[in-house]
Amino acid sequence: MNIDALSLDPNTINFLKSQGYTKLYPPQEDAVKTGVLDGSSVLVSVPTASGKTLIAMLATLSHLSKNKSKVIYLTPLRALAAEKFEEFKKLEKINGSKLKVAIATGDFNSKGNELDNADVIILTNETMDAMMTFQKSWIYEIGLVVSDEVHLIGDSGRGPTLEMILTRLKTGYVGKKPQIIALSATISNSSELAEWLGCKLVESEWRPVPLSEAVYSNHTITNQDRVESEGNLDKKRETRHRNPAIGLGLDTVEDGDQSLIFTMTRASSVAAATEAGKFVAAQLKKDELEKLLKISKTILPKETEDQTKLVKKLADAVKNGTAFHHAGLDQRCRTIIETEFKNGHIKLLTSTPTLAAGVNLPARRVIISSVFRFGPNGNAPISILEYKQMCGRAGRPQYDDEGESIIVAKGSPNQYLEHYVDGIPESLESQILGDSSLRIHLLGLIATSSTFSPISEEKINEFFSQTFGGLSDDKLESKISTRLKELKTYDMITDEGGFKPTKFGQKIFWLRID
Repeated sequence: MNIDALSLDPNTINFLKSQGYTKLYPPQEDAVKTGVLDGSSVLVSVPTASGKTLIAMLATLSHLSKNKSKVIYLTPLRALAAEKFEEFKKLEKINGSKLKVAIATGDFNSKGNELDNADVIILTNETMDAMMTFQKSWIYEIGLVVSDEVHLIGDSGRGPTLEMILTRLKTGYVGKKPQIIALSATISNSSELAEWLGCKLVESEWRPVPLSEAVYSNHTITNQDRVESEGNLDKKRETRHRNPAIGLGLDTVEDGDQSLIFTMTRASSVAAATEAGKFVAAQLKKDELEKLLKISKTILPKETEDQTKLVKKLADAVKNGTAFHHAGLDQRCRTIIETEFKNGHIKLLTSTPTLAAGVNLPARRVIISSVFRFGPNGNAPISILEYKQMCGRAGRPQYDDEGESIIVAKGSPNQYLEHYVDGIPESLESQILGDSSLRIHLLGLIATSSTFSPISEEKINEFFSQTFGGLSDDKLESKISTRLKELKTYDMITDEGGFKPTKFGQKIFWLRID
């Protein structure tokens, strides 16, 4: 389907064409045919880099042309929110448009009145949760909600907050039920999630650049078809680097392409970028190094001592054509790195896995240095869903005829191939009814719903029965009753004619702690 065929006004069509959009990708066309421009709620479950953002943008433009209401775009990360803000801010340039775009995150905020006056507001999930808590007047004007990376509802840390937000929105807790556009990586129970959200499902395995998934072990790369090739060898057929992830990245840079290495900690991402830079710089031309020196100088601000040490390491790495990217960097540094990687000046980027959650930085080759990550239960393997998110960054549209992702294995590659490469992403499971999560969000519901009169246990049960976790849990009321008794024992709530928070409970709620 061509952009010209969309039911949007001519100025909007011309703007989209000026941004390089001429034809829709198959999943985008499917979303249009499903009614995303006509007010239908849609869950789009497609591989990474398959054009989900344009679907959200088209829905936004169509909605605002017909309705006097706000569009909110929810993301799990500040880095992703900043990227979406830059993309949606361009919509203000449409001829004849008075559209205003604002952002609200912990890092980068528009002033309060800007949010009141904005048509599109980009927020992190946590910021949206706070806006609902403070009952900002504009939340009652929401007509369209875009929830990006909605599969993170299964994340034990961030999932419950997102689930509470979406439950409140889809049940009309903040006024009229809005249109919902949920964007997700491929998940195995997407139909279940779509049904809960009241969305039609658009599902596809299509990618703009074909992907080869492989495992590296002992200088051999074995792909999904069990075809073998060599890796981490230089022209003399000697080991290119003792760290296979760096060696595989350098292989790609030598071929004139970019590589992205996922490391499991911030410290290892800094160390790998610094080490790789010693070798990348030797492959670059004089004019490339001069350009990198200029970029490096833009990174160095007057910061606090601790930040300066990190930023100095980043600036030094950039001089050599490498960089690292993680949540410890401020937004200004992350933006510079993202821009210069997209521009092709930075050849090798190392990152913690947070980058996989949506930030659009594709590379010719993606290397996953380890599938083990240290967490609450010690060193444990990552999920198939998280692996697929990472390898989905491989392949640059307009540049590559194929993207390549490689897991660095210890020992035989067969187990890795069978589990990760051939594996199906896990089903999403709600995390909201876990003891700690339920206590936090029960207290939150009571605190926000009892301004004028106490909330009854019946209404509490009714609300939680509409969460993703409450849909199929036959012990829901028992779990809620147990947690309510705990909150009362802890002197966080009273139950005289219904439930209200105590002053202590109100403070605990503001702090969002268990």
